[in-house]
Amino acid sequence: MAVEIITKEDLMKFKYELLSELQTLLSNKMQQPKKWLKTREVTKMLQISPGTLQNYRINGTIPFKKFGNTIYYSLAEIEKLLEEGDNKHN
Repeated sequence: MAVEIITKEDLMKFKYELLSELQTLLSNKMQQPKKWLKTREVTKMLQISPGTLQNYRINGTIPFKKFGNTIYYSLAEIEKLLEEGDNKHN
């Protein structure tokens, strides 16, 4: 069994390599936009109440997917609705 001695410099080098890899992973994750939003995010984005959002779901204004007890909305669909709303006012 070989014995290796780890120096303080080895530990510092490992620390910087680890931090560098973590920064790369985090920056890649932040660059990927979300595809699906939860109710709280949509109500904040549209500045509407949860009840209004429920009415939009019921009348088909906003498409959604339900997985278990959680409702998800496509970010692309929400943005499309916002653009359509802007076009109606111009």
